Amino acid sequence: MKIIARPFQLLYCFYAILVFILLSILAVTAMFMLIPLGKENLSKRIYKICRYFAKSLYLFLGIRHQEIFEGIHHFNQPHVFVGNHNSYMDIPPIVQLKHQPIRPLGKFESSKIPLFGLLYRNAVIMVDRSDPEKRAQSLRNLKEALKNKISIFIFPEGTFSMTEDQPLKSFYNGAFKLAIEMQVPIQPVLMIDAIDRMHFNSISSLSPGKNRVVYLPTVHVDNYTINDLELLKQQVHQMMEDGLRRYRNYPAS
Repeated sequence: MKIIARPFQLLYCFYAILVFILLSILAVTAMFMLIPLGKENLSKRIYKICRYFAKSLYLFLGIRHQEIFEGIHHFNQPHVFVGNHNSYMDIPPIVQLKHQPIRPLGKFESSKIPLFGLLYRNAVIMVDRSDPEKRAQSLRNLKEALKNKISIFIFPEGTFSMTEDQPLKSFYNGAFKLAIEMQVPIQPVLMIDAIDRMHFNSISSLSPGKNRVVYLPTVHVDNYTINDLELLKQQVHQMMEDGLRRYRNYPAS
């Protein structure tokens, strides 16, 4: 049966690539039309373009975005969003998180993708880990976004966890240190179905279906200092691991 289905899978993936290219052309065109309006609020306008890009991509590919709230989220204040990362399909939900402007921290390498890279460079805060000065600049840009009441999104695992027997890898300190320093609450979210929509091993594994995002309870950092960094990081890690185990089957830890 899988042998029969494979040609249809590849045809669907080819169709998805064409849709992605066409939407990239439209999005980049819209971005260039916005530039003459000035730099003020440019990032928010580009965020809207990205939202429509993601929504249109989902529509044409038969993917359903769904948000599940396990706690109250205050949309009118900035947050440090953190999420698990196990698939390229973790990316489109970020700009659909309840219409709240978000600047994700993204890898510099993705800016090299033709056409899409133009939009990417203006939509995310890029980090080039090979250059200490550029890493420092990325941190300054993240802080500037929070000061301007724009939420940021960081994958605290740093890269794909590439595990199916355990929910998460260990977390880096960056997101949690930033939240404490800026006194901004942390909003953990879970990308539940992204690995089913596209496995981390192959782009050709793309498939239609649901792509749920779960909002866990917001973690407020008012009573945390930098000395509590490890405690905060482990608390959020445990919350996210427990949450993933509620929605997906993993071997007992």
